[in-house]
Amino acid sequence: MRVLGHKDIKNTLIYIDIERAIYGSLKGEEFTVRVAADVKEACELIEAGFEYVTGEYNDGGKLFRKRK
Repeated sequence: MRVLGHKDIKNTLIYIDIERAIYGSLKGEEFTVRVAADVKEACELIEAGFEYVTGEYNDGGKLFRKRK
């Protein structure tokens, strides 16, 4: 919740449910998660090996992840 910048846990739980629906069970898999606020940050995350997950938040952020 804190990493994603959500003020309400309900918003974070939505994204957890979406991830499970798309990727199935991820038991034993750990990820580093980052939020890109603009195109420049998104490009930097892609270049660092992160993959785009989802997102179009009210603040314009996009969610990226990378396996640990």
